[in-house]
Amino acid sequence: MLAIIGGLGWMLAWTNHVYAQEKEPAYPIYVVQEGDSFWNIAQRFNVTVDEIVAANGISNPNQLQVGMELKIPGISGIEGKLITKKVPFGEDLKSLSRRYQFPISTLAKLNRLVSPASLYVKKSLVLTEKQDNKGEDRNIGKTWLKTNQTILELAVLRGENPWKILKANGFESSWLVFPHDVLFTKGDGSGSAGSLPPQIQAADIQSLPLGQGKTATIRLMINPTGQGAPVPEKIDGEFINHEFLFHKESTSPNGESWVALQGIHNQVEPGFYPITVTFTYPDGETFHFSQLVYVKDSGFLFEKLTVKDESMLDPANTQPEEKEILNYTTHYSAEKLWNGKFQSPVAPEYTECWPSTFGRRRSYNGSAFTYIHSGLDFCGQVGHKIFAPAEGKVVYTGSFFVRGNTTIIDHGWGIFTLYAHQSEIDVKVGDVVDKGQVIGLVGNSGRVTGPHLHWEVWVGGVQVDPYDWILNEYPVPNTSEGTP
Repeated sequence: MLAIIGGLGWMLAWTNHVYAQEKEPAYPIYVVQEGDSFWNIAQRFNVTVDEIVAANGISNPNQLQVGMELKIPGISGIEGKLITKKVPFGEDLKSLSRRYQFPISTLAKLNRLVSPASLYVKKSLVLTEKQDNKGEDRNIGKTWLKTNQTILELAVLRGENPWKILKANGFESSWLVFPHDVLFTKGDGSGSAGSLPPQIQAADIQSLPLGQGKTATIRLMINPTGQGAPVPEKIDGEFINHEFLFHKESTSPNGESWVALQGIHNQVEPGFYPITVTFTYPDGETFHFSQLVYVKDSGFLFEKLTVKDESMLDPANTQPEEKEILNYTTHYSAEKLWNGKFQSPVAPEYTECWPSTFGRRRSYNGSAFTYIHSGLDFCGQVGHKIFAPAEGKVVYTGSFFVRGNTTIIDHGWGIFTLYAHQSEIDVKVGDVVDKGQVIGLVGNSGRVTGPHLHWEVWVGGVQVDPYDWILNEYPVPNTSEGTP
């Protein structure tokens, strides 16, 4: 009897052991890197610190060490060592699934994506080491089906197996492939920007995250003979209700660099906004791509001002002026006239003397802070010289109600500068000015509380922070990080 009981006890213990083994989840593993903390690891993988600590049986969270292997809970069923990559501009869930041979459902689960739109530019994308290998299967290129072309015809032209093309791109049947669906195939490894047309070798948005009142640089690298696809005759885009154009920046043996510059309004609410790029081809067909980009709060200051003449605040006087200036600053000149950084429009001793900076939220005569300072004010006295910050062409000289005596210069590619409150204007419409040339004198005309130079920079029909153009070169030099 004791033997039977003993046998039953052994069987019960064995059953419980097997049951425990079967219930043990197969967690993916993350290897701790230099600079990691439990908090940023938890943020990266969308879990809590407590969940990581519990899954790994850690008694002291302060003992995190480089090289330590951590089980990551919440994404069981996926095995291997986890890595993170930044999602570049030009990719979507479909292209990333094809690039890394991950089913879309697995990518979504691993990254807890609630919708394809949540895959914004520079989001940390979680992968496993196996899918990020750098071997032969990473030697990929891009192509697409032409109108009235079949997968079989495409495969014959490229010397590839049509079924391998279908499998690599997640298709069960050739009937599911439509013209201009970007496909991954064998190539030279230049298949980045996987959701953009085959001619686009790379795409990038510099200086992320973008901010209120900042300038976005959007760049495309194009192979004009790319993958047998036609070259677009025009590339344009839209960002936060403003249209922009791409211009050819340079040509090299590796292809052509095309760039667009677009300003971000200083009153845009922080959040995610789509950048849409449209490619127009000689036959009239178009290709659209859209991806979310985050715009952050730039932390503008507040200030209170007093204006004795209330008519200077009357919308009946101010709105016509804004409308007229907009007419001068929303035209695109195809030629880029400036080079390098802008220089200060005032003498060096006044370059960092500012009665008021760009984007300040203003209250006039006790009003709410509903007014916005649209430029950068430099200190100065009546008669001090004003210099052209860069090469350009004068498109306006005259007097406005608020800005007083004003000059506007076109620098090309949708970039304009404006100089207000002058006592004297020393150029005329049509003049081509050089960098550093004297264009007028500081004054106190218009709505002022004292003599100064009010300087504005317009990019794509939007006023941006002028000092950025003194500190930085635009377009921002190419610093593309390549594929994720």
